[in-house]
Amino acid sequence: MAASFTRAFVGTSMVVLLSLVSVSEARDHLIGGKTDSWQMPPSKSTDTFNRWSSKTRFLIGDSLVWKYDGSKDSVVQVNKKDYVNCNVTSPIAVHNDGNTVVELDHSGPYYFISGAQGHCEKGQKIIVVVLSEKHSRRFMGVSPAPTPYGNDENESPALAPTSNAHGLVKGGLVATFGFGVLSFVLMM
Repeated sequence: MAASFTRAFVGTSMVVLLSLVSVSEARDHLIGGKTDSWQMPPSKSTDTFNRWSSKTRFLIGDSLVWKYDGSKDSVVQVNKKDYVNCNVTSPIAVHNDGNTVVELDHSGPYYFISGAQGHCEKGQKIIVVVLSEKHSRRFMGVSPAPTPYGNDENESPALAPTSNAHGLVKGGLVATFGFGVLSFVLMM
C-alpha cells in the first residue's frame, strides 16, 4: 500500500506541476489574429488593431508577430507622443523584414505604427498593454522583480485589469484537481 501511495503521490504532483507550468508559457500573438492583417484598415474601422489588442492578455515573455510585405510597409515602435502624432522620425525600433517578431520584455504599454506614408493616420497603428509580473505569474509563487515600464519619463504604467477571474478560475481548478486526487489517494 505504501508503494502505491508513493506512486500516486508522485504522479499527482507531476500533473499539478505540469499544469502550473503550462499556465505561464510564453505565447506568440499574430497581430490582428491573421497573417495579412497588418495593412490599412477599412476607412470606417480606424481602431481595428486596438480593438483586437484590448481583447488579448499579453504577458512578459510573449512575442508579437507581424506578417506583411516588407517592400511596401514596416513596423515602427515609438513612444506614446509619436504614436498619437504618427511621427516616425524618432523611433525606438524599425522593422521592415515582412516577418517581424518583438518580444515583450517589460510590463506596460508598447506603441507601434506603420512606417508607410499615410497608413498610421488612417488607423494602421496599435497599442499593446503587457500585464505586470504580479498579475501574470500569480499562481507560480514567484516574486516579481521591479521592471521599467516605458522609455519616456512622461509615460505611466498601464493600469492592470480590475478582474483576473479567468486566471483565478484556471488556478483554482488546477489546485482543486490536485488536492482532489491527493485526497482520493489518501483515502485508499
